[in-house]
Amino acid sequence: MLPEGGLWDFFRQAGLAVAGISGGLLVSGGVFTVLMSVGLVPRFAGKTHTGRNVFLYEEMVVFGTLLGNFLSVFGYPSSFFRMLYGLFSGRADWLWEGLTAFLLVLFGLFAGIFVGCLALAIAEMLDSIPIFARRISFRHGLGLAVFSVALGKLAGSLYYFWGKFFAS
Repeated sequence: MLPEGGLWDFFRQAGLAVAGISGGLLVSGGVFTVLMSVGLVPRFAGKTHTGRNVFLYEEMVVFGTLLGNFLSVFGYPSSFFRMLYGLFSGRADWLWEGLTAFLLVLFGLFAGIFVGCLALAIAEMLDSIPIFARRISFRHGLGLAVFSVALGKLAGSLYYFWGKFFAS
């Protein structure tokens, strides 16, 4: 059964779906590539002496990313939280507020630890750029290459914000 708009609208919607899924796969592949290339998960396993669980850690990173993407696309399960709030409202508002504050602090702590470790791992990886440049005898133009990357990031950011793609 075709949608009301006819065949053209069906193909347009199908094309948008394919483009959206493809873009999501590319972005998530990039995120996982960065996480794996900086060696964040193996470093955590090495520091905690739990190398036997490295595959579990990697699976949890993938699961957390997928869950975050799912919640950002489909929204939070608000009816579940409304039902929980209905159980606590009037009788124990302090309990509900305390629980949500605790969960917010816990999430902030783990998110801060993750971002800090990722920033340190990327900073360590940046130390390898001069070593790599010396190994391949790339002596002239390194500054121009880094400047070009920075200009590309600036142009992409300006295009993103000027086109107001964040608002759609």
